[in-house]
This record gives sequence, C-alpha cells and structure tokens, in this order.
Amino acid sequence: MNISFTKQQEGYIAKQIESGDYQNAAEVVREALRYHQLYRTKIANELKEAINQGWEGPASNRSVQDIIAAKKKAKKNGRDSIL
Repeated sequence: MNISFTKQQEGYIAKQIESGDYQNAAEVVREALRYHQLYRTKIANELKEAINQGWEGPASNRSVQDIIAAKKKAKKNGRDSIL
C-alpha cells in the first residue's frame, strides 16, 4: 500500500517518533487509524441514539413553517444554529 502525506502530516509523524512514544511511522499511523475507527463508531452510535430519541420522544407542536420561520429569524439575528 502506498500512502502520501502532506508536509505537515509528515512533520507530525516525525515528531511523534522523535518523542520516543513510537518506533516508526507505521506505529503512528496504526494508532491514528484505531482512534479514527473508535471516533467514527462513537459518532455513529450517538447519531443512532439521537435518532431513536427523536422517534420515541413527544411530537412537536410546531409546523414546518414555524421551524423555517424560527431558523430565518435566528439567522437574521446571528444565531444560525437555533432551530
């Protein structure tokens, strides 16, 4: 397998090896991939939980038009993340 890294990534890997925590670049990359897999699994599980809470929770009394209007108002007032 051939993998290309940016100069910044190469520098980071080199620093990790220089720190003595890793013997070579492969160890750094393997650990990074393990953490990436854990992170993605955690995010997927959290998303599934949020979806289930949405399905099992109480129904909103707001209409789609109410939600859109609230979003437009929040964006106009600089609070873009509010639904």
